[in-house]
Amino acid sequence: MVNVHHRYATVQGRRLFYREAGPEDAPAIVLLHGFPTSSFMFRELIPALADRYHVIAPDHLGFGLSDAPPAEDFAYTFDALTGLTSGLLDQLGVSRYVIYVQDYGAPIGWRLVLDDPDAITAIITQNGNAYEAGFVPGFWTTVWDYHREQTPETEKAVRQALTLDAIRWQYLTGVPDETLVSPDTWHHDVALVSRPGNDRVQLALFLDYATNPPLYPRLHEVLRERKPPLLAVWGKGDEIFGPDGARAFAADVPEAEIHLLEGGHFLLESALDEVARLIRDFLGRKLHA
Repeated sequence: MVNVHHRYATVQGRRLFYREAGPEDAPAIVLLHGFPTSSFMFRELIPALADRYHVIAPDHLGFGLSDAPPAEDFAYTFDALTGLTSGLLDQLGVSRYVIYVQDYGAPIGWRLVLDDPDAITAIITQNGNAYEAGFVPGFWTTVWDYHREQTPETEKAVRQALTLDAIRWQYLTGVPDETLVSPDTWHHDVALVSRPGNDRVQLALFLDYATNPPLYPRLHEVLRERKPPLLAVWGKGDEIFGPDGARAFAADVPEAEIHLLEGGHFLLESALDEVARLIRDFLGRKLHA
């Protein structure tokens, strides 16, 4: 049995929750979660990797069990969340690591890559977008409208993403057998984003998402130059970040290993065993060669 530790650290005056498991002297894997969840999404993946790796999964500020200061008291941006993640890794003495990115974890992970490409030993992207081709317009048009103009109408539209129906949709869309996905997942997330004031936190990040696509050309340049080991394991039924977002990595990293699996945005909920097998095989070849 793998022991998973549930810990807190204070970084830049903010209390961050993180899950940690595995030998501290083993290669590190940092798991970066997306919206609207937390490190809870990795609750079963962590034990599947921790026999051989030092696994760290933080909750971003405003999510999960980390502090969630009001948006009036903290400027919620992806730059700020990246700084907190980097500060946590510094405290833990983790200077080289694999990143696993999903959804919001991707723009945080890409900033870590751009800030210190030498720190990144490999990249695993699970529905973590880095290309214009990955955006599914049917989902993103509402967000793009909000980026262009913040009005009561555009705000009301993006607020729908915080509802129970919308979060359940994220979990179930594209999953061949919906009975494999526990309702605990979306009820857990809804409870946390429904905390007083958390809606303003999420609106701030929806707005700041506009800063992410402009980083893509710099990221692509780093990928072309560095050619890090890269595994894209993608729920091909995702209607937020479509499978073209996975395929696009091959343009910059020709040796990227791309797997489109039956499943959706939160692939771990229905295809955990297959994802874990692909990760262990990939890292076994790339890190232990």
